[in-house]
Amino acid sequence: MAICTVYTTQSLNSTCSVSKPAKPQLGFHQKQVVFFTKSRRRSGMSSCGSSVITCSAGEQRTVVIGLAADSGCGKSTFMRRLTSVFGGAAEPPRGGNPDSNTLISDTTTVICLDDYHSLDRTGRKEKGVTALDPRANDFDLMYEQVKAIKDGIAVEKPIYNHVTGLLDPPETIKPPKILVIEGLHPMYDARVRDLLDFSIYLDISNEVKFAWKIQRDMAERGHSLESIKASIEARKPDFDAYIDPQKQYADAVIEVLPTQLIPDDNEGKAPPSHGSPVGGSLHALTLASTSPTAPTLTTAMRLDELIYVESHLSNISTKFYGEITQQLLKHSDFPGSNNGTGLFQTIVGLKIRDLFEQIVASRAATPLEATKA
Repeated sequence: MAICTVYTTQSLNSTCSVSKPAKPQLGFHQKQVVFFTKSRRRSGMSSCGSSVITCSAGEQRTVVIGLAADSGCGKSTFMRRLTSVFGGAAEPPRGGNPDSNTLISDTTTVICLDDYHSLDRTGRKEKGVTALDPRANDFDLMYEQVKAIKDGIAVEKPIYNHVTGLLDPPETIKPPKILVIEGLHPMYDARVRDLLDFSIYLDISNEVKFAWKIQRDMAERGHSLESIKASIEARKPDFDAYIDPQKQYADAVIEVLPTQLIPDDNEGKAPPSHGSPVGGSLHALTLASTSPTAPTLTTAMRLDELIYVESHLSNISTKFYGEITQQLLKHSDFPGSNNGTGLFQTIVGLKIRDLFEQIVASRAATPLEATKA
């Protein structure tokens, strides 16, 4: 089981004005989402030349969302939930590299920042650095290309092949309505950070991260338990130095902590959704907060009973009654669908959709107001 907490902030790196209630209500005695405000420092750095191949005319700039997390923390699952909220299934580029990390849907394009590794697997080994080390990444190219896409210009983005560990020939990325950059460093470089309209950090505890990574890397990538343990320990100093500090810049933080809410649950340090069946299984949903005075609610429920939970939630930006339940049932095979992680990923996705619509409306209104003036 896991306790999942979401922190959100009010500051937005965008031209729109977004109002939120002073005391947002999520229901269940307000125990899950905590809003607070912080200011964002602007780097004031100027643009460098961009590596572009074609231009694309558009009436609105691409909205850019950044998602930061360590390896094995559920970034891919979160991206699939987010693109589903916006509509359409996310798929690799048609006719492109079968090992591409890019996902494209009707509205969104998701690019993996691993593609900006400046060193391949062998090069990192020779230099004694991990992929988390900034020296193994090309932040100049990352900034140039994300800025170009935001400005409506297509780019030739490199591809890091996770299978071979090599850098493959580039692929063309055209400007979408929404660009999501996910990976280790979306908020590390101030220039890239200032391009983000919204940012998210997945804060997964070491215990949960270890359990998730074992399940993924052993089942999907054929790694041994010993190699996974060694990799996690080798990466920890760089994670603490370069990845975790990005949390301070995030507009929303999803925190997952280990807990044991069901008696005799021997899987206590990992949510049961990873590798366990959904249908009919009982699980615990905990709405948690950093507030020491906030009450706690723990509910044992089945996924098909989520509609009851949803009926008690408010300020979650759904377009119709039962939308959260529909999303979780639609993707019941996704990790986290039968515990709090999937629920709160979906809620954050709905909030991002609401933010996107407000940004678009604000940008459309600005020229009209200028004309009237």
